[in-house]
Amino acid sequence: MQVFTPIEIAKHAANKYLGVLVAAKYARVLNEFPRDRSSTREKKLTTRSLEELAKGDISYRVVPRRRAE
Repeated sequence: MQVFTPIEIAKHAANKYLGVLVAAKYARVLNEFPRDRSSTREKKLTTRSLEELAKGDISYRVVPRRRAE
């Protein structure tokens, strides 16, 4: 089992909470792509997205919400 510390995630995100949200959103995007069903030892999508965020492979931008008027 691989454990990601908040320090690893916060290096590439503004803070650890935003990092987890970015990784979860990226995992949802990865889930839309077809996967190779022949590999039995495929990593979970959340693990893959956290690894890529910790490496700095994911780029993102925060779009502020518009106020409802």
